[in-house]
Amino acid sequence: MFFRVAWLVMRKDLTVEVRSREILYTTAFFAVACVLVFSFALVKEGRPLEDAAAGILWIAVAFAGTLALGRTFERERHSETLRALMLAPSPRAAVYVGKLLGIVLLLLVVEAALVPLIGLLFNVPILARPLLLAGLLAAGTVGFAAVGTLFAAMLVRARSRDVLLPVLLYPITIPVVIGGVRGTAALFELPPSSEMAGMWMALLLFFDVVFVTLSLWTFEPLMTE
Repeated sequence: MFFRVAWLVMRKDLTVEVRSREILYTTAFFAVACVLVFSFALVKEGRPLEDAAAGILWIAVAFAGTLALGRTFERERHSETLRALMLAPSPRAAVYVGKLLGIVLLLLVVEAALVPLIGLLFNVPILARPLLLAGLLAAGTVGFAAVGTLFAAMLVRARSRDVLLPVLLYPITIPVVIGGVRGTAALFELPPSSEMAGMWMALLLFFDVVFVTLSLWTFEPLMTE
């Protein structure tokens, strides 16, 4: 029952997004614009600042993720879908997992477009350790989205939700962003440092377990209140 509900919630979100593509296009455009603006500021005579590529990549992911979280739950508020999901005879934690998986998949699609752009503009070896880079992005995205999904659902009816979401989200997800930046910077070095990147990815996985566990534990009482 739990996994079926999570799957149905995720499929519903993805079906709506495939038909409209509203959040995907908006998020992708915002992330690409963010990377382009920073590239003009930090690339001098074809030489970017040290570790600039990794930092800009994760800044774009964080900003785009915040936008995607806000727009996703704004849609739920207008159609009263979230209220219906809360009233349904199903595990509320499964609703959280389904929303989380939908956000993570959306952000991974955006990151698939950002990484080649970062490689082109900052001349970094994105293909040196592609699997490790993909693992870092996936682990960091799950940690960021785990907290973001909880807060976005909690603030769905707040008048100042667009202001409160980043205020609450960024301080808590700073460890995830730092781990993502340092691990990605290690992979963008010449030669890439797989050991250092692996250490940071292990730390990100630890944060994923902590954030997802706490979110599952607190989602139902927060939404009930």
